[in-house]
Amino acid sequence: MSPIVKKKGERFTLPSKYVLLILTAVCVSLMVITFNTDFSGGPLRDVVGVVIVPFENGVSAAGGYLKTRSEQLAQIRDLLAENEALQSQIDELTIENTTLQQERYELTYLRDLYALDSEYEDYEKIGARIIAKDSGNWFSSFVINKGTNDGLAVDMNVLAAGGLVGRIEEIGPNWARVLGIISDNSNVSAMVLSSSDHMIVSGNLSTYAKGVIDFSQLVDSDDVVEGDKIVTSNISDKYLPGILIGYISTISNDSNNLTKSGFITPAVDFEHLEEVLVITRQKNIPAEATGQVEEETASEE
Repeated sequence: MSPIVKKKGERFTLPSKYVLLILTAVCVSLMVITFNTDFSGGPLRDVVGVVIVPFENGVSAAGGYLKTRSEQLAQIRDLLAENEALQSQIDELTIENTTLQQERYELTYLRDLYALDSEYEDYEKIGARIIAKDSGNWFSSFVINKGTNDGLAVDMNVLAAGGLVGRIEEIGPNWARVLGIISDNSNVSAMVLSSSDHMIVSGNLSTYAKGVIDFSQLVDSDDVVEGDKIVTSNISDKYLPGILIGYISTISNDSNNLTKSGFITPAVDFEHLEEVLVITRQKNIPAEATGQVEEETASEE
């Protein structure tokens, strides 16, 4: 082993391994002295009281501290394991709660569809699930998972919880595209349920952002007021009569002082749609329809 050489101007430091070795030797020596020496009297007892006893107290305190820390670390490990188990239970309960909420929502929605089915029991219907939609927040145009293989056809009316959704505008063997009444290119011949006054309900995505769509060409009548129910009319060439569209939200006189226009709040929530009902019957206007019927239905798309 090469000797420790101290350079001039350099502060002398003893390597830590030597410090540890020296302290170990001192501890062993003091332990030997403690167990093999009689401290019952004399000057040696005073030396023990001044040197050894404080050292032993320090060693005892250090041992107690290490024991306490060891117990605390063991408790921390137990708490961490318990916390991990509890977190796992929380995750499972969260998933279970989410599933139950989804099932509850679907059950409520299906109950509403069942009530709607009962309300229009004169019409044969088939249920379908929405599998795709156009971009945007609203279900203004979407695709369902039923088609010609299921007996569906173009212009069949589509319902959802609340009332009228729209009609089938395009179809395939196992799919169909539905045009919603809120779409910009949708027009429905409608009437006020309480007075049978006719109007045209026009889709408008801009106004539907506020929860309403347009109506126009309502013959001026003091019997029509806000809150009145609006349903599909019997002169429509694409929609079966008596299907709820919505409720008059606002109404105002047109500049010609002959007709009125305003806004309707649709009965269907076009932001949350999952399941729909398709009426498996198409509206058919007889050939001998009057000119008035042709004029009214010409503007309907």
